[in-house]
Amino acid sequence: MPKITRSHTTRPYLLAAALSALAVCGGDAVARVFPFGPRRRAVNDLANQFVPFHAHLWDLLRGRADGGPLLDWQGGWGTSFLPDYGTYLSSPFAPLVALFPRGDIEYAVYAITVLKTAVAAAAMTFLLRRTGPSGVWWWAAVLGASYALCGWSLAEGTYNPMWLDGLIAFPLLCLVGEWVREGRRPLLSPLVVAVCWLANFYTAYMATLGAALVLLVRLAVTDSFRWRTLLRAVVTTALGIGLAAPLLVPVLLGSRHAYPGVVRDFDPAAGTDVLARLLPVTYSFATPAAFVCTAVPLLAGALLFRRDAPGRERWLWGGLCAAVAVSMQWGPTHLVWHVFATPNGSPYRQTFVLSGVLVLAAWTGLAHGLPDRRPLLGGAAAVLALTAGALPSRLLTPWSLLLAGAGLAAVAGALLLPRRGRYGLLAALLVTGTLLGQAAATTAYADRERLARLDDYPPWGAEHERRAAALAAADGWPAYRTDPGLPRVAGNDPLLLGGQGAAYYSSHTPAVLTETLAALGGGWTSRGRNLLSLDNPVTDALFGVGARWRDGAVVRTDAHLPLVTVRPPGPPPAYGPSPFRNQELLLGARVYEAPRAGACPVGTEVFLWSPESTGTARLGDHAPVRLLGGGPKRRAALTSLGVQRAPGLRPVLPGPGELGCLDHDRLRAAVAALRARAATSVHVTGDGIRATLPPGSTGTAVVAAPRIAGWHCEGAEPVAYGGLLAVPAGTTLSCTFRTPGLRAGLAAGAVAALGLLGVAVAGRRAVRTGRSPR
Repeated sequence: MPKITRSHTTRPYLLAAALSALAVCGGDAVARVFPFGPRRRAVNDLANQFVPFHAHLWDLLRGRADGGPLLDWQGGWGTSFLPDYGTYLSSPFAPLVALFPRGDIEYAVYAITVLKTAVAAAAMTFLLRRTGPSGVWWWAAVLGASYALCGWSLAEGTYNPMWLDGLIAFPLLCLVGEWVREGRRPLLSPLVVAVCWLANFYTAYMATLGAALVLLVRLAVTDSFRWRTLLRAVVTTALGIGLAAPLLVPVLLGSRHAYPGVVRDFDPAAGTDVLARLLPVTYSFATPAAFVCTAVPLLAGALLFRRDAPGRERWLWGGLCAAVAVSMQWGPTHLVWHVFATPNGSPYRQTFVLSGVLVLAAWTGLAHGLPDRRPLLGGAAAVLALTAGALPSRLLTPWSLLLAGAGLAAVAGALLLPRRGRYGLLAALLVTGTLLGQAAATTAYADRERLARLDDYPPWGAEHERRAAALAAADGWPAYRTDPGLPRVAGNDPLLLGGQGAAYYSSHTPAVLTETLAALGGGWTSRGRNLLSLDNPVTDALFGVGARWRDGAVVRTDAHLPLVTVRPPGPPPAYGPSPFRNQELLLGARVYEAPRAGACPVGTEVFLWSPESTGTARLGDHAPVRLLGGGPKRRAALTSLGVQRAPGLRPVLPGPGELGCLDHDRLRAAVAALRARAATSVHVTGDGIRATLPPGSTGTAVVAAPRIAGWHCEGAEPVAYGGLLAVPAGTTLSCTFRTPGLRAGLAAGAVAALGLLGVAVAGRRAVRTGRSPR
């Protein structure tokens, strides 16, 4: 027997990882996108969420963030951080950003993206070699890399890097299924499930469904179906999810407290478009990115025609591939895949499971050896039939057909070559060349199409550095907030650039925050979950903004309040339709004048509230102001048109709106009156706030932070005062924040840990008594 060396055991995984990294980087280089060229890579959520949240994680790990693991004081005037962590940052790869300089945060996110793709390739390769004969080792590497380089990974996962943890989870959970089927690894299996669900619960849920289907097929194919095995699988999964509960439960409750998104009905894609997305070099936002290297559908199709494979094996694997594909197009099963809610974005986020099932079917055929001419001809016919069905689709490009045809010829030729000597090397070159060519071309095409169809944002550069440095120099937290201001760079500028502001974008944007900001004149995109900075002197005073970025520089103001103020006894403000009146209610003073005959008094600052308008507004010789409104997707913010310099001057408006004339002298007087009753000292932490109030304070102590769920205060239950955190005034104010669901999650995690301990004890006793630990 030949000696097995370390290189022999690791080279399939290293090759799979290397092929994946080479294809991704090569495609990006061909497209000349960041970091290989001048074209921007950061689009949509990559720029608005993932990069800023990773920047905030960098700050947390280096001890530079305002807040802690539970409470983020920087975005949204103070929000719960644990749900965001569990949604965007809980991947085991995320802390690697701390190894990079903060200015290279986008390089760090890109490196993690490539690393995740490579790990997914290695994980699938390990699963393939675990579930069948070793065969030709490089075939396992090619198929593993084909899975990691599927269209879903290249077109969608690359700018939603948190989803790539699901790409890794699918083969790992299938491996857990193998251990369950064999009655092995009873302790490691729940831990693997827990890591997968902690890394990204959303795609882990889909991967779990896919792994369960694979397990059922494996049980039927190997004639090992037992109800006890299914029970063991359910218990293993439940224990793993239970171990992840301390993070999963807060994430779930964070979603329930979030501002509701738009509810959509599922509209299945046209069949021709679905078939077109099986081919390389196609792109569409609302169709399943099902491309996988031509070698995969060829081998999966060939399995159906192999007489040396058992009939049950052929038809069960073929049926599973068809069932997963059809389930993506049927409304009820579509909802099952997406946790019973149609997503606002791409409706085919489970497509990576289909790619994984196709790869497993292809490997199942190879387990019986390389196919002969008859099954190979059948597989080629199946691929050609699918391609012919896609021809009417407008998604096809000339490159799609060229690369698909060339790939089919190259892989078929490789399979027909003699299976010894130098022909083996030629076959490997043909197959790997097909994989790299198709994957790199698909990557490059997706890079170009995303830039043409989605919002894009500039990478971190010298201007960002200058702005961040200026904000850091002006920072005075917690004495006052420093708002990163406008124009915005991305949806979470306080996390990316520094400072503390209203801007915030997350799947967990609290409803109370969105509603409060809207009532005060705030604007948004993404249907109320992407909140914009509100540049307004009244709200700056109310929320303690003492400095903000405006017109290329930091502007300071003394007309701001401390974080904690005391309001006189009386009912909380009841907001109406006018943001001007709502601001005055929260301030407790009249500071706006109504325009007379459509014009504001001379010396007042003119503000426009026109949330549904899109266009340009202008007042005299002041610079024009661009509005971008129109619900429910967008809402234009209350904006300044400038100071009224001449009597009777009317602004030019893009649509219907309301004008307010701000008297800054009245505002300063109102701020001075409130400051006389404000807290004498304020101390903030990563999980709360403490303040000392003036002696004899009566009324309501109000914290300039939204009254989100999770606040608890000593001596009284906190209430909402115009959407802000408030308690009856006394000598001191002491409030702590406990993430909703954290205690319940910890309790569930403890129960799961006890269950796992019970499994360990039972297994040890079984070994001592000589019985099977199964």
